[in-house]
Amino acid sequence: MTEPITKLVTPADPYTLDHGSTSYRVDRYELDLDVRLGSNKLIGKAILRCTALEPAAQIVLDLVGLRSSKIQMDGRKVQRFSQRAEHLVVTTASPLKAGQPFVLEIRYEGNPQPRRGLWGEVGWEELNDGVLVAGQPNGAASWFPCNDHPRSKSSFRISVTTDDNYRPVCNGQLVSRSRKSSRETWVYEHSEPMATYLATLQIGRYVMIPLNPSDTHHRVPQFAAVTADMAGDARQGLQRQPDMMKTFEDCFGPYPFSDYTSVVTEDELEIPLEAQTVSIFGRNHMRGTWEAQRLIAHELSHQWFGNSLTASNWKDIWLHEGFACYAEWLWSEESETMPVAARALAAWKKLDAGPQDLLVGDPGPELMFDDRVYKRGALALHAVRLAVGDEAFFGLLQHWTERNRHGSISTAAFIDAADSFIPGLDAGGILRPWLYEAALPPLASPL
Repeated sequence: MTEPITKLVTPADPYTLDHGSTSYRVDRYELDLDVRLGSNKLIGKAILRCTALEPAAQIVLDLVGLRSSKIQMDGRKVQRFSQRAEHLVVTTASPLKAGQPFVLEIRYEGNPQPRRGLWGEVGWEELNDGVLVAGQPNGAASWFPCNDHPRSKSSFRISVTTDDNYRPVCNGQLVSRSRKSSRETWVYEHSEPMATYLATLQIGRYVMIPLNPSDTHHRVPQFAAVTADMAGDARQGLQRQPDMMKTFEDCFGPYPFSDYTSVVTEDELEIPLEAQTVSIFGRNHMRGTWEAQRLIAHELSHQWFGNSLTASNWKDIWLHEGFACYAEWLWSEESETMPVAARALAAWKKLDAGPQDLLVGDPGPELMFDDRVYKRGALALHAVRLAVGDEAFFGLLQHWTERNRHGSISTAAFIDAADSFIPGLDAGGILRPWLYEAALPPLASPL
C-alpha cells in the first residue's frame, strides 16, 4: 500500500498544511525557464542547493500542475521519485543526516496554471499578452519546485528565455541579456534572502522607464515596467511614488533592497500584487484618486513589512498587512489627504459597526486576508504610537526593521523588541485586546 502523503510531510504551518516542510531548507534556487507564450508552455530546470535539518530518507517538494521528468541529487540520477497531489517526493539513495548539504537538479515542464484554493487562484496567470505571477500565499509551486513557506528564505538566480520583443521582469538585478534567433534570455540575480511566495516572473511587451532619473534626493532607483502605450499613464499614476519612498524611509528606516520596480499591466487587475523588489499593478490603478494612491503606498511599504521582514507563520500576517495599512495612513497625512487620526477614527467606526468575531493575531486561514486584519492591525500599531509618542514609536519601527532585516519575525518578537527598546512599556498589554480579543477596544486619545 502506498504511504499517504500526509505522513511524508512535516507540516510547516497550520494555515497551509499541505505546503512547506521543516525537514530541510533551500539555501539557493537557480531556475532556468523556457517560456513559450503562444502555447503557455514552460520547460524548466531548477537547481536547489539545500541543507537537511533532520534525518530524512525522502525530500518532499511542492509542485503543482507540472510534471518532473528527470532528477539528479548531488550529480547522480535519482532512481525513485513520484508526484502525488501537489507534491514531488524524492527518495534519497541513502538517508540524509541533519546538517548535511545536498543539491537537487529537477527538470520539469507543462502548461502552468494558477493554484486554486481557499484564497482563489494564486501563482502563474496568463494575461491577454504575457504572463503574471503572484504567489501569495502558496502559489510559487505553480511555476517551480520549492519548499513553499514564508519562513524558508533563499537567494535566487532566475534565467528566462522567451519570445522576442517580450521582456521578463523578475526579482533582483538584471545581470545579462542575450539573443538567439527569435528568442531572448534574461538573467536576474537576487542575493537577499527571499521567501518563495515573493519570487515573481512578469512577461510582457515592457519597456523600463525611470521614475526618479534626476532626483538626487531619492537614493533608491525606481522604475516602471510598462508597455509603450501605458508609459504616460504610468508616469502620471506613479509620480508620487518617489515621495512615498522618502516618507517611508524617514518612518521605517532605509529601503532594504537596491531598487524597486512597479510593473503596470495592460490588463485591469482586481488588486495590486506584491513581490520582493517588485509590485504589480493593473492599468486601472494608474490614477490620482486616493483609492489608487493608497494601494501604491501599500505595496511599496511591503518591501519593509512582508518582504524584508517576513512572518514566520501565516497567523502573524497582521505584521505584514497591519503595518502596510498604517503606512497608507502615514502617506495620507504626508500628502495632506487626511490626517492619521482621522483615518484611524474612520477605520474604528467601520469596525465598530461590523461583526467582531475575528482574532487579528490568529484569524485562521479562511480569514487571513480579511480587511479587518488590515484595519485592526493598523489600529493596534496606532495604539502603541498613542501610548509612547511619535519619537519612541518611529524609533521602535526603525529598530525593528534594522534588527530583523531580511529575517523572519513573529508577534512575540515584536512585543519583546518594543519592551526592550522602550523601558517600562507593556506592549503585550496594549496589543492583546486588538489582536487576541474579539471585542473591539475603544480608540484611545492622543497623549
